[in-house]
Amino acid sequence: MTAAYVDAASGVSGDMFLGALVDAGVDPGVLQRAVDRLGVDGLRLTAVTTRRNGVAATKVDVTYPVQDEVRGLREVLAIIVASGLAPDVAAAATSVFRRLAAAEAVVHGVSVDEVHFHEVGAADALADVVGTAAGLHELGVTRLFVGSVNVGSGTVACEHGVLPVPAPATAKLLEGWRTHVAGPARELTTPTGAALLTALGRQVAAPPRLRGLTRGRGAGRSDPPGWANLLRLVVGEAA
Repeated sequence: MTAAYVDAASGVSGDMFLGALVDAGVDPGVLQRAVDRLGVDGLRLTAVTTRRNGVAATKVDVTYPVQDEVRGLREVLAIIVASGLAPDVAAAATSVFRRLAAAEAVVHGVSVDEVHFHEVGAADALADVVGTAAGLHELGVTRLFVGSVNVGSGTVACEHGVLPVPAPATAKLLEGWRTHVAGPARELTTPTGAALLTALGRQVAAPPRLRGLTRGRGAGRSDPPGWANLLRLVVGEAA
């Protein structure tokens, strides 16, 4: 059984997850072909080698149409169903968006069908979620384990104004999960990142014993001084 362990000591976002997968050996073309199936014109993934606090990592940039439309859950799921993605990739992406919508619904006091994802449902989030599902599939990962999640601190600006970190949806998604605060005063775990971990993974107290290890490091967008803003992914056969 191929398993993976996510070290989110510096938090997690969708693009960090994509970067860690590419750094662990996934061909960026595999991710791009999965994203192409979504039928969103102009949606592109670009992988580059970079450093965070002197540590080498891979950063995946997602570019998409500036005026991408706001989407509800039904529209997002319809795009996934119509994509022709591998069944387990489609199922994983669907579970992530369902979990994200459920959290947003509770936070805003509306039904799941009334949730509009805005920046979360835009093309970049579709790329993050579908690309991550496709990357895990490419590596043959059937079990995903997660350590303590660093949520960050301070405030974050979003569509609803300036909010304390973690953002309400992130806090809801991580209810019952072990979290901590360390590093720079900023958002380190995004709602999309939290949805990926909690929909696809299971939290463990210690890293699992894995054989034949492959490691990947995904870079976050920022490079704060004195802090390695990286998501670490370890892939191997479960002992």
